[in-house]
Amino acid sequence: MNEKVTPSFQSAIEVIEALSPEDQEALLDLIRHRLIERRREEIARHAAETLQAVREGRAKSGSIEELKRDLLAEP
Repeated sequence: MNEKVTPSFQSAIEVIEALSPEDQEALLDLIRHRLIERRREEIARHAAETLQAVREGRAKSGSIEELKRDLLAEP
């Protein structure tokens, strides 16, 4: 992790440490859920981009063996 702690980050830590244990846990749950949601949105965005590439013919589909052949083919 980044060893240089910015003052705003340190201030946030101090504020969090001043919370009750229950509030700290609630905050942790909230952050965890937001991170999960952000990751889901990222996955959905990538899926939409992939589907668009397939529709436009910029993406291929096939078996693992076909992928290996394509990757190992001479340019």
